[in-house]
Amino acid sequence: MASAARARPGVKAMAAAQSRLFAGACATMLAFGIVMALLGAILPELVRRLSMGLGQAGHLFLALNLAMLAASLTVGPAIDRFGFRAPMTLGPLLAAAALALIGAAGAFAQLVPAMLLLGFGGGALNATSNTLTADLHSDEKRKSAALNLLGVFFGLGALLMPLLVGVSVERAGLSPLLYGTAAGCVLLALACAAQSYPQPKAAARGGSGGFWRLASNRVVLLFGALLFFQSGNEFLLGGFISTFLASGIKLSESVASFSLTSFWAAILVARLLWGRVLRAIDGRRLIVASAACAAAVSVALAAAPSPGFAVAMVPLLGFSLAGIFPTTLGLAGSRFAAQSGAVFGLLFAMALTGGMTLPWVAGQLGDIWSIRATMSVAPVGFVWILAIASLSGRIARCEVQSKG
Repeated sequence: MASAARARPGVKAMAAAQSRLFAGACATMLAFGIVMALLGAILPELVRRLSMGLGQAGHLFLALNLAMLAASLTVGPAIDRFGFRAPMTLGPLLAAAALALIGAAGAFAQLVPAMLLLGFGGGALNATSNTLTADLHSDEKRKSAALNLLGVFFGLGALLMPLLVGVSVERAGLSPLLYGTAAGCVLLALACAAQSYPQPKAAARGGSGGFWRLASNRVVLLFGALLFFQSGNEFLLGGFISTFLASGIKLSESVASFSLTSFWAAILVARLLWGRVLRAIDGRRLIVASAACAAAVSVALAAAPSPGFAVAMVPLLGFSLAGIFPTTLGLAGSRFAAQSGAVFGLLFAMALTGGMTLPWVAGQLGDIWSIRATMSVAPVGFVWILAIASLSGRIARCEVQSKG
């Protein structure tokens, strides 16, 4: 009895420390959502202020994505080897510096280094928040549930930035918002620097975690291929739904914009739900069911016979696909718990590659045929996700049987 009583304060202290770390991860993911939505939200104002062309705007997106890709491949292994403190602090500081540079920019050339800083800082925010959340939970179901809940904060950040830009530009201009957000990032960096983090994983073994061996691991490649198509579809649908509704279904731009908001809102609601439900169900089954539902709904949307039907399909599609990405990360984090940073880095790199590739392919098909052809790429991606998830589940069962 006495020993149990003495143990309780220690258990409570560990739970409190875990809660603080998860809160820090959620704040970091909120910042990442803001970073990801920033360029698209402020682009019209930058085009007006700096007399930029659309080709120059495309260069900014390219610089942002390339820097984020570089961060995905470097920050993850660094977390495994050196721990969380440095990247958790560096990510917000780089984002703050980028925001300050954008606010002060007087020419297009000054925006390019800002985009590189923003992309690398954003990649660090993404890698650290997801890896830390995964490392805080040893149970596979709790890990996937926590990562779904973490994804809610990404969505909040992505929704918050366009709203803030809309209010700020009309009342005070863009610069005060950018400087204020930069100050918030600095405060986040200070809070992250003051936290106590789990010990580095690979450093205890004196190695880097076998990064390049992981890159050829068939299970990692399967998870990466799944996230390639999932991320590609999320970028594709987020980028083309409003255009499809406006030009393909002939809805007004305001209705199309509201419908796109319902897509992201449904993702938030679904991830809140999966954050609870996944503690009781198998993550692989959720991925298979989600991919099957998303494939069916995306076919229905692409072939929508009426405006009302199309509008109804949009939030249903967001709800269907919401659990795939974070649940896959949870499965990968459980499978490679000792090398979670490196594995997540590889997976984010493959996901980002899909996010750049599938929307481009869909856009080319739309130019050749129509916007419905663009939207028809999404069902193909979900069918691939369904096939890959089924294959990875079969491999997992075979491994369990061989061990038994």
